[in-house]
Amino acid sequence: MSQSKPTILVTGGAGYIGSHAVLALQQAGYGVIVLDNLVYGHRDSTEVLKVELVVGDTCDRVLLDQLFATRDIAAVMHFAAYAYVGESVTDPAKYYRNNVVGTLTLLEAMLAASIDKFVFSSTCATYGVPKTVPIPEEHPQSPINPYGASKLMIERVLTDFAHAYALKSVYFRYFNAAGADPEGRVGEDHTPETHLIPLVLLTALGRRESVSIFGTDYPTPDGTCIRDYIHVTDLAQAHVLGLEYLLNGSETTVFNLGNGNGFSVKEVIDAARHITGCEIKAVECPRRPGDPPVLVGSSDRAKTILGWNPQYTDINQIIAHAWNWHQRQH
Repeated sequence: MSQSKPTILVTGGAGYIGSHAVLALQQAGYGVIVLDNLVYGHRDSTEVLKVELVVGDTCDRVLLDQLFATRDIAAVMHFAAYAYVGESVTDPAKYYRNNVVGTLTLLEAMLAASIDKFVFSSTCATYGVPKTVPIPEEHPQSPINPYGASKLMIERVLTDFAHAYALKSVYFRYFNAAGADPEGRVGEDHTPETHLIPLVLLTALGRRESVSIFGTDYPTPDGTCIRDYIHVTDLAQAHVLGLEYLLNGSETTVFNLGNGNGFSVKEVIDAARHITGCEIKAVECPRRPGDPPVLVGSSDRAKTILGWNPQYTDINQIIAHAWNWHQRQH
């Protein structure tokens, strides 16, 4: 098949969301090169997708210059970030170095190579504790951890770079990415794992004793936290639309990406019991500091402007795709 569309560099493309974005780009006819330091990414994801992998770091300016000089890259999709909220509190230096300095180094290398289109993976953590739900893009941003702060810094950098250097970007503030490729080619595999759905499924597989419910006294219908779970395939599709928005000459802008529906921790566990047919022991624990009761986003803007239309909004479907992948892995 001859490739008519340009080549996109995907940083962090061996990770969970990055690998699904690689797949979506391939399906849309783009050439793809992955840059990943493999600290959290998986080489086997790139092998399954038959994509070229350059092992390296966004902080390595020499490598970036060489990559941009020897390849015809039209735009960059940037997923190479550390994303453990708790770790960002105990080791903020690691987060500011990788998420801020690494991104800044990448942007400067892009400017030097006259590459002016950038799709950025941001987060709903930039909002902090929500004042209104569902959260619109105009909601005040006051992150409560260094992870959210590191992403907000880059959003500010991108706004300033758009004015100063005409570097155009789309940044997506995600809610909870979940699920796996419906055909099971790639999925969610973090070490350590902190996300609810894989933790529940690892418990179903007997790889964990139980799953913890942090707080049962929240002001929600069943007392547990409510989160907005967005299927990772829908998330990846939005990135392709965001890229095309830039390739068509549009200006820098921001979009929330969420399901628009919230599901409580207990609802997720019950859905997983239903899908897996397993008992899944849940242990009730005290609240964790900093967990808002409800986090649900409004994605109306992405739907209106990008024409984004999520395909997998049912929590049962999201969990079924994740379960299919986890069973194959384990």
